[in-house]
Amino acid sequence: MKIGIPKELKAFENRVAVTPAGILELVANGHDVYVQTAAGVGSGFADTDYTNAGAKILPTMEDTYAIADMIVKVKEPIQQEYNLIRENQIIFTYFHFASSLELTEAMIKSKAVCIAYETVELPDRSLPLLVPMSEVAGRMAIQEGARFLEKPHLGKGVLLGGVPGVKPAHVIVIGGGIVGAQSAKIAAGMGARVTILDKNLARLRYLNDIMPANITTRYSDTYTVKELCKDADLIVGAVLIAGDKAPQVVSRSMLKDMQAGTVMVDVAIDQGGCFETSRPTTHLDPVFVIDDVVHYCVANIPGAVPMTSTLALTNATLPYALHIANKGWKEACKGRNDLRKGLNIVNGDIVYKAVAQTFGLEYKELNL
Repeated sequence: MKIGIPKELKAFENRVAVTPAGILELVANGHDVYVQTAAGVGSGFADTDYTNAGAKILPTMEDTYAIADMIVKVKEPIQQEYNLIRENQIIFTYFHFASSLELTEAMIKSKAVCIAYETVELPDRSLPLLVPMSEVAGRMAIQEGARFLEKPHLGKGVLLGGVPGVKPAHVIVIGGGIVGAQSAKIAAGMGARVTILDKNLARLRYLNDIMPANITTRYSDTYTVKELCKDADLIVGAVLIAGDKAPQVVSRSMLKDMQAGTVMVDVAIDQGGCFETSRPTTHLDPVFVIDDVVHYCVANIPGAVPMTSTLALTNATLPYALHIANKGWKEACKGRNDLRKGLNIVNGDIVYKAVAQTFGLEYKELNL
């Protein structure tokens, strides 16, 4: 199979979909790999690293799309890429369709085979291709939240860990999944008081057993969220429904009860955001203020640390990409139900129910 690795176009997106080590594996299995020039520079990989691994370097994004049977990316295609995608071409990437009708309609029109990292799901309901970036995003949510709590960055001027004689910051983490657990762990490690909320009592019991003593667990309901937010210094939104639009757990009306300079980090912004007042931002312009509350809603948080993120992502995605390349997408999905769940749009049809329901579009059961 001919596999294309284009350079990512999103603002400050320095990740690349495959490392030179990954290229070596693909080439060893008999595949031709084409990498757009400078695609890996932001992650610390030069073109020569790729050629030494057996890839061919192409000068433009257009060349890369034109030659490839399968495109492997990090982030969803953006408008400049829509017309380059063709019928039956496999696009393997994070799509987050539920957050964008424009993207959904463009991929329907392209009649490509869209396999989304974020909906590949194992029998235990874990999301193996989302986990590594969720780990990065969860840890970075605290790192960025702590930065924007500083007064020069519009925050209230609170140090997460406090100092002797001064109480530490109060961090609220809404959602006890991978992002939430990583956020809570980092915040606790920095000395903050942490409250983590979730609706899954079994998950709360587990977190209560493994987390340090400065983390408290609470059942998540609207009343509890509203009351806790009044005292919060940093709020992390880490709510996820696989493939679906994120539920809004913090309403606009709750902002008026928060203290000026409170920081809210919406890690669910890729799936539409879990705060009513959220809108996507970029690493270039990461925050905005509503009712004196600072909102951090960067849609590709791990892109800020590409040397870590690219390695972590390739570790997870490469076995799947290799399986698709070796078998073809149909046979690959027939043999692995986890990969089959990654199919979102195929040849113009929406085959992932949550995406169709989000936009009121027709859902079609896929018969392989």
